[in-house]
Amino acid sequence: MTNNTALKAVVVGAGVFGVSTAFHLARLGVQTTIVNDGAVANGASSRSLAWLNSARKRSAAYHKLRIQGLERYKAFAASHDCSAWLRFDGGLTWDADDASNQIAEIHRHEQSIGYQTQLLAPSELSAVTPGVDPRAVSPQGAIFNAGEGWVDLPSLINLLLAEFRERGGRILSDAGSADVTLANGRVSGVKTTSGEVVGADVVVVATGPAVPAMAAKVGRHIGDGTTRALLVFSKPVPHPLRAVLNTPRVAIRPTPNGAFALDSAWSEEEVIVRDDGTYEAKPSTIAGLLKEASSVLEGNPRLVLESLHVGPKPIPADGEPVVGQLTGIPGYHVVFSHSGATLGLIAGELLAGEIVSGTANPLLEPFRPSRFDG
Repeated sequence: MTNNTALKAVVVGAGVFGVSTAFHLARLGVQTTIVNDGAVANGASSRSLAWLNSARKRSAAYHKLRIQGLERYKAFAASHDCSAWLRFDGGLTWDADDASNQIAEIHRHEQSIGYQTQLLAPSELSAVTPGVDPRAVSPQGAIFNAGEGWVDLPSLINLLLAEFRERGGRILSDAGSADVTLANGRVSGVKTTSGEVVGADVVVVATGPAVPAMAAKVGRHIGDGTTRALLVFSKPVPHPLRAVLNTPRVAIRPTPNGAFALDSAWSEEEVIVRDDGTYEAKPSTIAGLLKEASSVLEGNPRLVLESLHVGPKPIPADGEPVVGQLTGIPGYHVVFSHSGATLGLIAGELLAGEIVSGTANPLLEPFRPSRFDG
Protein backbone atom coordinates (compact mmCIF):
# COMPACT_ATOMS: atom_id res chain seq x y z
CA MET A 1 0.00 0.00 0.00
CA THR A 2 1.08 3.56 -0.68
CA ASN A 3 -0.03 7.01 0.44
CA ASN A 4 -1.44 9.20 -2.32
CA THR A 5 -3.81 11.34 -0.25
CA ALA A 6 -2.91 14.45 -2.27
CA LEU A 7 -4.40 12.82 -5.38
CA LYS A 8 -8.16 13.20 -5.80
CA ALA A 9 -10.22 10.95 -8.04
CA VAL A 10 -13.86 10.74 -9.06
CA VAL A 11 -15.32 7.55 -10.48
CA VAL A 12 -18.55 8.00 -12.42
CA GLY A 13 -20.60 4.82 -12.24
CA ALA A 14 -21.27 2.35 -9.43
CA GLY A 15 -21.30 -0.90 -11.36
CA VAL A 16 -18.58 -3.51 -11.03
CA PHE A 17 -16.00 -1.58 -13.09
CA GLY A 18 -16.55 1.70 -11.28
CA VAL A 19 -16.64 0.24 -7.79
CA SER A 20 -13.64 -2.02 -8.42
CA THR A 21 -11.57 0.91 -9.71
CA ALA A 22 -12.62 3.09 -6.78
CA PHE A 23 -11.88 0.28 -4.34
CA HIS A 24 -8.36 -0.18 -5.70
CA LEU A 25 -7.72 3.57 -5.81
CA ALA A 26 -8.73 3.83 -2.14
CA ARG A 27 -6.42 0.93 -1.30
CA LEU A 28 -3.61 2.92 -2.91
CA GLY A 29 -4.38 5.90 -0.69
CA VAL A 30 -6.22 8.07 -3.24
CA GLN A 31 -9.07 10.30 -2.04
CA THR A 32 -11.87 8.83 -4.14
CA THR A 33 -15.52 9.73 -4.70
CA ILE A 34 -18.04 7.57 -6.57
CA VAL A 35 -20.82 9.44 -8.36
CA ASN A 36 -23.79 7.44 -9.63
CA ASP A 37 -27.06 8.36 -11.30
CA GLY A 38 -29.13 6.04 -9.09
CA ALA A 39 -28.69 3.23 -6.62
CA VAL A 40 -25.51 1.17 -6.58
CA ALA A 41 -25.39 -1.56 -9.28
CA ASN A 42 -28.45 -0.13 -11.04
CA GLY A 43 -27.07 -0.46 -14.56
CA ALA A 44 -25.39 -3.11 -16.69
CA SER A 45 -24.11 -4.99 -13.63
CA SER A 46 -27.70 -5.83 -12.72
CA ARG A 47 -28.28 -7.34 -16.19
CA SER A 48 -25.16 -9.51 -16.46
CA LEU A 49 -25.31 -13.30 -16.38
CA ALA A 50 -21.93 -12.91 -14.63
CA TRP A 51 -20.35 -16.07 -16.05
CA LEU A 52 -16.63 -16.07 -15.19
CA ASN A 53 -14.77 -17.55 -18.13
CA SER A 54 -12.46 -17.29 -21.10
CA ALA A 55 -14.13 -20.00 -23.16
CA ARG A 56 -14.25 -20.43 -26.94
CA LYS A 57 -12.17 -18.17 -29.23
CA ARG A 58 -10.91 -14.60 -28.85
CA SER A 59 -7.66 -12.69 -29.35
CA ALA A 60 -4.61 -13.90 -27.43
CA ALA A 61 -4.38 -10.59 -25.54
CA TYR A 62 -8.04 -10.68 -24.52
CA HIS A 63 -7.74 -14.31 -23.41
CA LYS A 64 -4.68 -13.47 -21.32
CA LEU A 65 -6.50 -10.61 -19.60
CA ARG A 66 -9.55 -12.77 -18.89
CA ILE A 67 -7.36 -15.53 -17.42
CA GLN A 68 -5.85 -12.94 -15.09
CA GLY A 69 -9.39 -11.88 -14.24
CA LEU A 70 -10.26 -15.44 -13.20
CA GLU A 71 -7.10 -15.68 -11.09
CA ARG A 72 -7.97 -12.45 -9.27
CA TYR A 73 -11.38 -13.86 -8.35
CA LYS A 74 -9.83 -17.06 -7.02
CA ALA A 75 -7.36 -15.10 -4.91
CA PHE A 76 -10.22 -12.90 -3.69
CA ALA A 77 -12.27 -15.97 -2.72
CA ALA A 78 -9.35 -17.31 -0.70
CA SER A 79 -9.35 -14.24 1.56
CA HIS A 80 -13.06 -13.32 1.79
CA ASP A 81 -16.23 -15.01 3.00
CA CYS A 82 -17.99 -15.11 -0.35
CA SER A 83 -18.71 -18.77 -1.08
CA ALA A 84 -22.47 -18.13 -1.21
CA TRP A 85 -22.14 -15.79 -4.21
CA LEU A 86 -18.77 -16.52 -5.85
CA ARG A 87 -18.46 -20.07 -7.14
CA PHE A 88 -16.09 -22.04 -9.38
CA ASP A 89 -18.14 -25.15 -10.10
CA GLY A 90 -17.36 -25.13 -13.82
CA GLY A 91 -19.10 -24.22 -17.05
CA LEU A 92 -20.82 -26.54 -19.51
CA THR A 93 -21.54 -25.59 -23.12
CA TRP A 94 -22.91 -27.27 -26.21
CA ASP A 95 -23.94 -26.19 -29.69
CA ALA A 96 -26.97 -26.91 -31.82
CA ASP A 97 -27.14 -30.18 -33.74
CA ASP A 98 -26.61 -28.63 -37.16
CA ALA A 99 -23.86 -27.42 -39.49
CA SER A 100 -22.99 -24.57 -37.12
CA ASN A 101 -21.82 -26.96 -34.38
CA GLN A 102 -18.19 -26.15 -33.46
CA ILE A 103 -17.82 -28.11 -30.24
CA ALA A 104 -15.02 -30.41 -31.44
CA GLU A 105 -13.12 -27.49 -32.97
CA ILE A 106 -13.53 -25.35 -29.85
CA HIS A 107 -12.36 -28.22 -27.67
CA ARG A 108 -9.18 -28.59 -29.78
CA HIS A 109 -8.58 -24.83 -29.64
CA GLU A 110 -8.99 -24.70 -25.86
CA GLN A 111 -6.60 -27.61 -25.48
CA SER A 112 -4.04 -25.85 -27.69
CA ILE A 113 -3.98 -22.74 -25.47
CA GLY A 114 -3.89 -24.66 -22.19
CA TYR A 115 -7.45 -23.83 -21.15
CA GLN A 116 -8.97 -26.46 -18.88
CA THR A 117 -11.41 -28.32 -21.13
CA GLN A 118 -13.09 -31.71 -21.32
CA LEU A 119 -15.27 -33.02 -24.17
CA LEU A 120 -18.13 -35.17 -22.85
CA ALA A 121 -20.73 -37.34 -24.51
CA PRO A 122 -24.29 -36.74 -23.25
CA SER A 123 -24.17 -40.01 -21.30
CA GLU A 124 -21.04 -38.86 -19.43
CA LEU A 125 -22.40 -35.58 -18.08
CA SER A 126 -23.96 -36.77 -14.83
CA ALA A 127 -20.68 -38.25 -13.63
CA VAL A 128 -18.86 -34.94 -14.12
CA THR A 129 -21.38 -32.18 -13.43
CA PRO A 130 -24.94 -32.76 -12.15
CA GLY A 131 -28.22 -31.15 -13.04
CA VAL A 132 -28.42 -31.46 -16.84
CA ASP A 133 -30.98 -33.38 -18.88
CA PRO A 134 -28.76 -35.43 -21.25
CA ARG A 135 -31.59 -35.62 -23.79
CA ALA A 136 -31.17 -31.87 -24.40
CA VAL A 137 -27.48 -32.18 -25.35
CA SER A 138 -26.60 -32.50 -29.02
CA PRO A 139 -24.92 -35.78 -30.06
CA GLN A 140 -21.64 -33.95 -30.77
CA GLY A 141 -21.31 -33.62 -26.99
CA ALA A 142 -20.61 -30.79 -24.57
CA ILE A 143 -17.50 -29.08 -23.26
CA PHE A 144 -16.96 -28.89 -19.51
CA ASN A 145 -14.56 -26.14 -18.38
CA ALA A 146 -13.78 -26.94 -14.76
CA GLY A 147 -12.07 -23.62 -13.97
CA GLU A 148 -15.09 -21.46 -14.77
CA GLY A 149 -17.68 -20.06 -12.40
CA TRP A 150 -20.11 -17.28 -11.61
CA VAL A 151 -20.46 -14.27 -9.32
CA ASP A 152 -23.41 -12.35 -7.98
CA LEU A 153 -22.27 -8.86 -8.91
CA PRO A 154 -24.44 -6.88 -6.44
CA SER A 155 -22.98 -8.97 -3.59
CA LEU A 156 -19.43 -8.36 -4.83
CA ILE A 157 -20.07 -4.65 -5.27
CA ASN A 158 -21.48 -4.29 -1.76
CA LEU A 159 -18.48 -6.07 -0.24
CA LEU A 160 -16.03 -3.85 -2.13
CA LEU A 161 -17.96 -0.76 -1.09
CA ALA A 162 -17.75 -1.71 2.59
CA GLU A 163 -13.95 -1.54 2.49
CA PHE A 164 -14.06 1.50 0.22
CA ARG A 165 -16.05 3.38 2.87
CA GLU A 166 -13.73 2.16 5.64
CA ARG A 167 -10.84 3.71 3.72
CA GLY A 168 -12.60 7.07 3.57
CA GLY A 169 -14.23 6.67 0.18
CA ARG A 170 -17.27 8.83 -0.53
CA ILE A 171 -20.37 7.77 -2.47
CA LEU A 172 -22.85 10.16 -4.10
CA SER A 173 -25.73 7.98 -5.25
CA ASP A 174 -28.91 9.21 -6.94
CA ALA A 175 -26.87 12.19 -8.14
CA GLY A 176 -28.30 12.21 -11.66
CA SER A 177 -26.05 12.20 -14.68
CA ALA A 178 -22.59 13.73 -14.41
CA ASP A 179 -20.47 15.60 -16.92
CA VAL A 180 -16.69 15.56 -16.81
CA THR A 181 -15.28 19.08 -16.52
CA LEU A 182 -12.02 20.22 -18.08
CA ALA A 183 -9.67 23.11 -17.38
CA ASN A 184 -6.68 23.98 -19.55
CA GLY A 185 -7.15 20.77 -21.52
CA ARG A 186 -7.10 18.37 -18.60
CA VAL A 187 -9.63 16.96 -16.13
CA SER A 188 -10.82 19.23 -13.32
CA GLY A 189 -13.66 17.11 -11.91
CA VAL A 190 -17.34 16.40 -12.54
CA LYS A 191 -20.58 18.35 -12.33
CA THR A 192 -23.86 16.57 -11.61
CA THR A 193 -27.30 17.52 -12.91
CA SER A 194 -28.14 18.69 -9.40
CA GLY A 195 -25.38 21.27 -9.75
CA GLU A 196 -22.90 19.67 -7.37
CA VAL A 197 -19.28 20.07 -8.44
CA VAL A 198 -16.65 17.59 -7.30
CA GLY A 199 -13.08 18.60 -8.05
CA ALA A 200 -10.57 15.93 -9.06
CA ASP A 201 -7.20 15.33 -10.64
CA VAL A 202 -8.49 12.11 -12.20
CA VAL A 203 -11.91 11.04 -13.44
CA VAL A 204 -12.76 7.46 -14.38
CA VAL A 205 -15.90 7.07 -16.48
CA ALA A 206 -17.41 3.62 -15.92
CA THR A 207 -20.99 4.24 -16.99
CA GLY A 208 -21.47 1.12 -19.12
CA PRO A 209 -23.36 1.87 -22.34
CA ALA A 210 -23.10 5.65 -21.71
CA VAL A 211 -19.29 5.68 -22.01
CA PRO A 212 -19.11 6.40 -25.77
CA ALA A 213 -21.56 9.30 -25.52
CA MET A 214 -19.67 10.81 -22.59
CA ALA A 215 -16.39 10.54 -24.49
CA ALA A 216 -18.02 12.20 -27.49
CA LYS A 217 -18.82 15.25 -25.34
CA VAL A 218 -15.09 15.95 -25.12
CA GLY A 219 -14.48 15.16 -28.77
CA ARG A 220 -13.24 11.57 -28.49
CA HIS A 221 -14.68 8.61 -30.37
CA ILE A 222 -15.15 5.14 -28.92
CA GLY A 223 -16.66 2.56 -31.24
CA ASP A 224 -19.99 1.42 -29.84
CA GLY A 225 -21.72 -1.89 -30.48
CA THR A 226 -24.11 -1.67 -27.53
CA THR A 227 -27.18 -3.88 -27.85
CA ARG A 228 -30.05 -5.05 -25.63
CA ALA A 229 -29.86 -7.15 -22.46
CA LEU A 230 -32.51 -9.20 -20.69
CA LEU A 231 -31.75 -11.14 -17.52
CA VAL A 232 -34.56 -13.20 -16.02
CA PHE A 233 -34.55 -14.64 -12.50
CA SER A 234 -36.70 -17.61 -11.57
CA LYS A 235 -38.11 -18.26 -8.14
CA PRO A 236 -35.96 -20.60 -6.03
CA VAL A 237 -36.33 -24.29 -6.86
CA PRO A 238 -34.52 -27.31 -5.34
CA HIS A 239 -32.10 -28.51 -8.00
CA PRO A 240 -28.60 -30.06 -8.21
CA LEU A 241 -27.21 -27.78 -10.96
CA ARG A 242 -23.97 -26.08 -9.91
CA ALA A 243 -22.22 -25.24 -13.18
CA VAL A 244 -23.05 -22.41 -15.56
CA LEU A 245 -24.83 -23.72 -18.67
CA ASN A 246 -24.44 -22.18 -22.11
CA THR A 247 -26.72 -23.93 -24.57
CA PRO A 248 -28.09 -23.08 -28.01
CA ARG A 249 -31.31 -21.58 -26.64
CA VAL A 250 -30.57 -20.51 -23.06
CA ALA A 251 -27.75 -19.70 -20.65
CA ILE A 252 -28.31 -20.56 -16.98
CA ARG A 253 -26.46 -19.92 -13.78
CA PRO A 254 -27.37 -20.68 -10.18
CA THR A 255 -27.97 -17.81 -7.76
CA PRO A 256 -27.19 -17.40 -4.05
CA ASN A 257 -30.82 -18.06 -3.03
CA GLY A 258 -31.31 -21.27 -5.00
CA ALA A 259 -32.93 -19.71 -8.05
CA PHE A 260 -31.66 -19.46 -11.63
CA ALA A 261 -30.55 -16.50 -13.73
CA LEU A 262 -31.32 -16.86 -17.45
CA ASP A 263 -30.50 -15.12 -20.70
CA SER A 264 -30.09 -15.88 -24.41
CA ALA A 265 -29.37 -14.18 -27.72
CA TRP A 266 -32.85 -14.73 -29.15
CA SER A 267 -34.65 -13.33 -26.10
CA GLU A 268 -32.49 -10.21 -26.15
CA GLU A 269 -33.36 -9.69 -29.82
CA GLU A 270 -37.05 -9.69 -28.86
CA VAL A 271 -36.61 -6.84 -26.35
CA ILE A 272 -38.56 -3.77 -27.42
CA VAL A 273 -36.84 -0.36 -27.31
CA ARG A 274 -39.50 2.32 -27.01
CA ASP A 275 -39.29 5.78 -28.57
CA ASP A 276 -38.56 7.30 -25.15
CA GLY A 277 -35.49 5.08 -24.75
CA THR A 278 -37.01 2.67 -22.25
CA TYR A 279 -36.97 -1.10 -22.69
CA GLU A 280 -39.72 -3.72 -22.56
CA ALA A 281 -39.64 -7.52 -22.48
CA LYS A 282 -42.73 -9.26 -23.87
CA PRO A 283 -44.48 -11.81 -21.62
CA SER A 284 -44.14 -14.38 -24.40
CA THR A 285 -40.36 -13.87 -24.43
CA ILE A 286 -40.09 -14.39 -20.68
CA ALA A 287 -42.30 -17.47 -20.78
CA GLY A 288 -40.24 -18.87 -23.66
CA LEU A 289 -36.97 -18.34 -21.82
CA LEU A 290 -38.27 -20.09 -18.69
CA LYS A 291 -39.51 -22.99 -20.83
CA GLU A 292 -36.16 -23.32 -22.62
CA ALA A 293 -34.35 -23.39 -19.27
CA SER A 294 -36.64 -26.09 -17.90
CA SER A 295 -36.04 -28.25 -20.97
CA VAL A 296 -32.27 -28.53 -20.37
CA LEU A 297 -32.41 -29.03 -16.61
CA GLU A 298 -32.53 -32.45 -15.01
CA GLY A 299 -36.12 -33.32 -14.11
CA ASN A 300 -37.44 -30.44 -16.23
CA PRO A 301 -38.61 -28.43 -13.21
CA ARG A 302 -41.35 -25.85 -13.59
CA LEU A 303 -39.69 -22.43 -13.42
CA VAL A 304 -41.63 -19.37 -12.31
CA LEU A 305 -40.63 -15.76 -12.92
CA GLU A 306 -39.28 -13.91 -9.89
CA SER A 307 -37.88 -10.75 -11.50
CA LEU A 308 -36.25 -9.41 -14.63
CA HIS A 309 -33.73 -6.76 -15.61
CA VAL A 310 -33.83 -5.19 -19.06
CA GLY A 311 -31.81 -2.41 -20.68
CA PRO A 312 -28.72 -1.76 -22.80
CA LYS A 313 -25.78 -4.18 -22.88
CA PRO A 314 -22.43 -2.36 -23.21
CA ILE A 315 -20.33 -3.78 -26.06
CA PRO A 316 -17.43 -1.98 -27.80
CA ALA A 317 -17.66 -1.97 -31.59
CA ASP A 318 -14.81 -4.47 -32.00
CA GLY A 319 -15.92 -6.62 -29.08
CA GLU A 320 -12.80 -6.03 -27.01
CA PRO A 321 -12.45 -3.98 -23.79
CA VAL A 322 -11.71 -0.26 -23.79
CA VAL A 323 -9.58 0.72 -20.78
CA GLY A 324 -7.38 3.72 -20.13
CA GLN A 325 -6.89 7.43 -20.73
CA LEU A 326 -8.57 9.28 -23.56
CA THR A 327 -6.05 10.59 -26.07
CA GLY A 328 -4.82 14.07 -25.28
CA ILE A 329 -6.91 14.61 -22.12
CA PRO A 330 -4.75 14.04 -19.04
CA GLY A 331 -6.71 12.55 -16.15
CA TYR A 332 -9.70 11.34 -18.20
CA HIS A 333 -9.95 7.52 -18.08
CA VAL A 334 -12.66 5.13 -19.25
CA VAL A 335 -13.63 1.48 -18.70
CA PHE A 336 -16.04 0.02 -21.26
CA SER A 337 -16.50 -3.70 -21.93
CA HIS A 338 -19.00 -6.49 -22.41
CA SER A 339 -17.12 -8.84 -20.05
CA GLY A 340 -17.80 -6.82 -16.91
CA ALA A 341 -17.99 -9.78 -14.55
CA THR A 342 -14.86 -11.64 -15.66
CA LEU A 343 -12.78 -8.43 -15.88
CA GLY A 344 -14.36 -6.66 -12.91
CA LEU A 345 -11.56 -7.10 -10.39
CA ILE A 346 -8.58 -7.13 -12.74
CA ALA A 347 -9.58 -4.06 -14.79
CA GLY A 348 -10.13 -1.97 -11.67
CA GLU A 349 -6.84 -3.08 -10.17
CA LEU A 350 -4.75 -2.46 -13.29
CA LEU A 351 -6.33 0.90 -14.10
CA ALA A 352 -5.94 2.14 -10.53
CA GLY A 353 -2.30 1.05 -10.60
CA GLU A 354 -1.68 2.98 -13.82
CA ILE A 355 -3.33 6.11 -12.45
CA VAL A 356 -1.24 6.12 -9.29
CA SER A 357 2.08 5.01 -10.76
CA GLY A 358 1.83 6.89 -14.05
CA THR A 359 3.20 3.77 -15.77
CA ALA A 360 1.22 1.97 -18.46
CA ASN A 361 0.47 -1.68 -17.77
CA PRO A 362 1.32 -3.92 -20.75
CA LEU A 363 -1.74 -6.12 -20.11
CA LEU A 364 -3.94 -3.13 -20.99
CA GLU A 365 -1.97 -1.86 -23.98
CA PRO A 366 -4.08 -3.65 -26.64
CA PHE A 367 -7.28 -2.15 -25.22
CA ARG A 368 -6.62 1.59 -25.23
CA PRO A 369 -9.32 4.06 -26.36
CA SER A 370 -6.75 5.42 -28.81
CA ARG A 371 -7.41 2.53 -31.20
CA PHE A 372 -10.58 4.36 -32.24
CA ASP A 373 -8.84 7.69 -32.93
CA GLY A 374 -9.33 8.92 -36.46
